[in-house]
Amino acid sequence: MALFSSEVREPPADAAETAIVLCNLGTPEAPTPTALRRYLAEFLSDPRVVELPRPLWWAILHGVVLRTRPAKSAAKYARIWREDGSPLKVWTERQALLLRGWLGERGHRVSVHYAMRYGAPSLPEVLDAAAAQGAARVLIVPAYPQYSCTTTASVFDAVAAWAGARRAIPELRFVSRYHDDAGYIAALARRVRDHWRENGRADHLLMSFHGVPERTRRLGDPYHDQCRETARLLAERLGLAADRYTVTFQSRFGGARWLQPYTEPTLVALARAGTRSVEVICPGFTSDCLETLDEIDREARHAFLQAGGTEFHYIPCLNDQPAWITALCDIVQRQIAGWPTSAPAAASAARADASAT
Repeated sequence: MALFSSEVREPPADAAETAIVLCNLGTPEAPTPTALRRYLAEFLSDPRVVELPRPLWWAILHGVVLRTRPAKSAAKYARIWREDGSPLKVWTERQALLLRGWLGERGHRVSVHYAMRYGAPSLPEVLDAAAAQGAARVLIVPAYPQYSCTTTASVFDAVAAWAGARRAIPELRFVSRYHDDAGYIAALARRVRDHWRENGRADHLLMSFHGVPERTRRLGDPYHDQCRETARLLAERLGLAADRYTVTFQSRFGGARWLQPYTEPTLVALARAGTRSVEVICPGFTSDCLETLDEIDREARHAFLQAGGTEFHYIPCLNDQPAWITALCDIVQRQIAGWPTSAPAAASAARADASAT
């Protein structure tokens, strides 16, 4: 069957007419060079991700990057790969499962799906499935608290492309950002306080966000400011003075100037200046992944300790923490306000009769 099928099918009679799609960045299907080459080709071909002239970037991508990077990335993925698969996919799938249950507990009759912008399950594939199941309304929830044209806007592009290939388009809503959402900030603070209770407090807290080219900021991308706002709100919630935490940016790619300060050089500078212990949290990631588990908890840890630091603590992402699922549920519930998501009266009556017997 074609991915964008125009075939009209009758949905199940009891189908939920509202669908929630939680979309994360993506992950390779396996920690192998072949799988990484396929994944990176899709990811790095997105003009939202790399904003270079296509002929120039195509020559670099296919002539250099896809010849050298897959094997190196595969080795890194192999270090973090779980028995049940990629950590990012495992956590995103679990978040969707828990979100469906918690929304159901609040009386919302909806279907909840997870998708990947790159890789599987693809966003068009998941949207096709939701439509085939009878969804007349769809809420898209990108897994990025801070808006960026490189991430959030790319999800919007994919949804628009999917809609452009269909005749019957469901009503669509889109969450663009939640960087300052009170529940999200509270969940982050809860994560840090739980770490403090179990491990004590380090000398310094470093908040590391994924980097983007500095050029995107000059062109009007609000990502940098939203990361700073998240950090400020989290520090306020934790009661941290300005000299007790630092905001940095990680995952620089290529030779261009990216948002600064960079994470690893900052950790090295802190160690050399006499900071003995640090704890690092990555507020921009809602699920642990390669960038947190390998880049931060392995590479950055090694750099800090080699520079003279004595204790490095990585604070895991929100993953399936109850405070985060509550916050996510609240975000979704606000966005679907006005949509009829209550169970039909007949179904409610049937449940009531069943309970009575």
